[in-house]
Amino acid sequence: MINRYQKGTRMSQAVSYGGLVYIAGQVANDRKAGISGQVSDVLAKIEALLKEAGTDKSKLLAVNIFLPNISDFDAMNTVYDAWLDPENPAARACIEARLADPDLRVEMTAVAAL
Repeated sequence: MINRYQKGTRMSQAVSYGGLVYIAGQVANDRKAGISGQVSDVLAKIEALLKEAGTDKSKLLAVNIFLPNISDFDAMNTVYDAWLDPENPAARACIEARLADPDLRVEMTAVAAL
């Protein structure tokens, strides 16, 4: 059975199927926050979606991180590393990419086991 979480007209924030949950690209609510604040906000949103789907960050399989400015890499990692379950790190990619709003400093997608 396919389950959709926080459905909108264009997309769902998460979809689960076949023992996996797919988290759509998450961005910060406060687009004026610095990189650390935006990363914290995005990770909190991912964690809430994982919980809503019935799982948690220890079951993350993959995380894709998009940074419009790769010079934010170290600051992003400081927040990410503090949040991460150190016993269960996900596969991860970090890509420099322009985002939909120039005030966005980070966007993340994720896949986790249920």
